[in-house]
Amino acid sequence: MRLGVLARSLCTLSLLAVTCSAACRAADIPEPFPRFDVPGHEVAMDRLREMFHLHHGPSSRPMATLWDAWLPMATLWADDGNAPAANSVRRTTRANLLNRRIDAEGYVSTHQHRGLAHNEGWPFPLWTQAGGVGWNFSLAGQPYGTQFGIHRVENHDGWQHEGIEDQGIDAASGWTFKVISAQASVAVPECRLRPLVAPFIRLAWRAEGLDPNSQPYLEWATEEEPQFRPKRRMYFDPISAGQGLVFTHIPVHRSPTWRGTITRLRLNFPDSSDAKITIHGLITAVDSRHNINNARYVEGCCDYLAWTGDLNFLRRNIQRMRLALRYAMEEFNTREAKCVETPWVGHCGRTGLAVDEKGNKTFHRGRGVGNNYWDLMPFGGKDALATIYYYAAVNRLARLESQIVAHPEWNIPAGPLAFNADELREQAREIKRHAGQLFWNDATGRFVAAIDVEGNAHDYGYTFVNCEAIYYDFATREQARQIVDWICGKRLVETDTSKGADIYHWRFGPRATTRRNIGYYMWAWASPEDIPWGGQVQDGGAVLGFSYHDLMARLETNGPDDAWNRLSDVLQWFGEVQHEGGYREYYKAPDRGTLQGGGPPGGLGLDREFFESVLVPQVMIYGFLGARPEFDGLTLAPRLPKVWPSLTIRGIQYHDVTLDITATNDTLRIASRRRRDEPLRIRIPKGTWHLAPLDEEGKPTERGLVIQTDTADQSVAIPLDKYVGVELIRK
Repeated sequence: MRLGVLARSLCTLSLLAVTCSAACRAADIPEPFPRFDVPGHEVAMDRLREMFHLHHGPSSRPMATLWDAWLPMATLWADDGNAPAANSVRRTTRANLLNRRIDAEGYVSTHQHRGLAHNEGWPFPLWTQAGGVGWNFSLAGQPYGTQFGIHRVENHDGWQHEGIEDQGIDAASGWTFKVISAQASVAVPECRLRPLVAPFIRLAWRAEGLDPNSQPYLEWATEEEPQFRPKRRMYFDPISAGQGLVFTHIPVHRSPTWRGTITRLRLNFPDSSDAKITIHGLITAVDSRHNINNARYVEGCCDYLAWTGDLNFLRRNIQRMRLALRYAMEEFNTREAKCVETPWVGHCGRTGLAVDEKGNKTFHRGRGVGNNYWDLMPFGGKDALATIYYYAAVNRLARLESQIVAHPEWNIPAGPLAFNADELREQAREIKRHAGQLFWNDATGRFVAAIDVEGNAHDYGYTFVNCEAIYYDFATREQARQIVDWICGKRLVETDTSKGADIYHWRFGPRATTRRNIGYYMWAWASPEDIPWGGQVQDGGAVLGFSYHDLMARLETNGPDDAWNRLSDVLQWFGEVQHEGGYREYYKAPDRGTLQGGGPPGGLGLDREFFESVLVPQVMIYGFLGARPEFDGLTLAPRLPKVWPSLTIRGIQYHDVTLDITATNDTLRIASRRRRDEPLRIRIPKGTWHLAPLDEEGKPTERGLVIQTDTADQSVAIPLDKYVGVELIRK
């Protein structure tokens, strides 16, 4: 079973009824839900709406941090008027973003389900896969079982303890003991442990009556120095009864004495008499944190703010957003390196699975730990994808900081965490100049995934890296042209496994990678050669959601006609899928590909844990309509294909109004479904515009106003206290 499948599917089993692959029909969609109207293309637009509704709903709220930059921007603008207030997209998104755990240093938790690695990171690699050590006195709430070598410890044979009163082991809670001495300790059985596979010691525990001023600590002995000594010690925080089960991560890798062969570990609870302590589990933990979390979180918060205009959220959360970006800035050395450098143990960008010319394998346990959505591949080191995401987050927060300065009436706190917007923009420019060349492969004409600590670049034709580089304006125009020409088949990379038209073998989007990969993975993915090319999402397979970035890259580089032609192909495929009963029915047919989701490995990611499938219809609002929401105004810059007479998107929720917007390349019609006291601010392309208010029947009035816009940042105020909207015609 592919580990990445298990990690994503276990947290979503209760949602499968919502994210199912059953066909969704236009008649089943509630009326408030957005509608796309293009005269002459009604069938295609109905299909697109069906796709949007199929993937929109409770399952498309930001669950793990991984999806923070994809789901809010895809769902917050859509009118879900039929949803109960308690389950509305805006309400649940707000709560999820406010409840993201950010540790004392500023790292944003991954918020994935429990695993047996760093609990604030990805659930694997497990300590059993890494060759670490662990004792799980309870398996309650633990998704991994005996197939991964996980067993419950039913006794504490081999443990040494002093100053405690044993109260037994319970399968539901773990090993409980009472502290009866000022120098209480429990020591694990003797072991042999390599520090590389154990940068953290993870203690899962509960406590009652533990003095909040006590100073518990872990200490260790080595093969070379078999006695416990104060120099091999690390302290950790006490906990209280009200906290429930707590996962304490002790960062032993930071100690210069965490080296050699570790043979003993001992937990000490000094000055804790009468405390009752329950150890649920004690394990060595791989550093499974993701280096993209902080940037993704900042983007998700900015998307929420842009679409909702929620000042209370901004006031409450801005310091957390700033802390998240500052952590990424410092931890990943972005100011000096001008890219993301990942310093964490195991995140060096090197493979954990080395295969020589004869096919012989060497497993480097502790190396090649994943950093992002593509959880089997290392990335790390100097990380291209993390750099692109960081670049995007810096630009987003720079815009927000500018708006905060321009609007003192918002009363947003400043303080030492606040950024200077101009300094952020300058850093973004430096990153684009430097990293944009650093990660560029002249031989293949595309960006690599990462450059490892030994200076080796890794390039397997990552279409998602390259399309997102264009989408976030990280790529130059010249780079974008080479990328799109390669993905579209106009330019061939002879060393690739997939070339030309075969890159779109799966029809709905490009392959995730175009070159066969049997040697660039974390060590636990031991036999990639056993799965055929295209039978695994991360090796020639494809994910529906990232067709969105492909469409946007085409629109930006080749123009709207090419993007529409590609979208038409996607909708033709989707129509066939719907006709046969949905994804699961359609892909039962042989030779169409294998679906991943809910357990078994596969080459295609469409439904179930692939929440990002909701992205594809967003090409209509962000691409063809050219909408860019901001806290202080909505930008519209339509780019319509020649065969479209017009585009209307109905049911756009922006701040506290619902809009129906119709556009051609030279006209905009913006109608609100209700009035409000404050004017609606719209930014429109440069030019001379004739503005005519709309009357109660939605018809333009005779009197109008000529507006000259000199820059794309110039906004027009629409007085919704007097009119229901306006019509703008470019002269």
